[in-house]
Amino acid sequence: MLNEGKARDQLEDILDDSEYQAYQQDPGFFSELWNKALEAIAKAIEAIFPAVEPTARASSIILIGIIACLIIALVVIVIVLVSRKVKRRKLNERKPLQSMNELEWSYKRHMKEAESLAASGNHSQATRHMFLALLLYFHEKEWLKAMVWKTNWDYYDELRKINKEWADRFYKLAIVFDQVAYGEREVDAAEYASFRDEALELIKDKAHES
Repeated sequence: MLNEGKARDQLEDILDDSEYQAYQQDPGFFSELWNKALEAIAKAIEAIFPAVEPTARASSIILIGIIACLIIALVVIVIVLVSRKVKRRKLNERKPLQSMNELEWSYKRHMKEAESLAASGNHSQATRHMFLALLLYFHEKEWLKAMVWKTNWDYYDELRKINKEWADRFYKLAIVFDQVAYGEREVDAAEYASFRDEALELIKDKAHES
């Protein structure tokens, strides 16, 4: 009993100690930050809806919603950045021109080959030749230098120095071409038509500017 009473007295001394009291009164950094955020939200609600009296529960729900949205946005940004990095790595590893023979063709010949393949139902190969037509059109205009050893990222980088808008449009087509050329994607008639129209529009626009 004596030990129990002594222990109780010691506990009371600790609870009465000024340092312990100060610790209890200090809510901590995150708790204080949370309370300030709730207060800011409550003031915002009052400013927007003067007739509404904000409650602590409503402010908490709104703050949690804001935090959830920020987390989701951060996750989406990370996914987009990782995806772009992966695509860039692929563009930096793979070469669109597989042989000197393809390089020796004119862009018009590649366009005719693309239309012939599309007419026979081979839309994936048609997409490939349509992209090569665009690449060699830029080559003929000397906006980039087509070489067998170069990658699409090399071409994108060269084209970006001439015109960033052209480079960005080329980049989008290059991603589709890359997926088609390496068997990661099959193209149907509608997809080929969209790809062809974008490539031809780019060629037509640039022809008018040259």
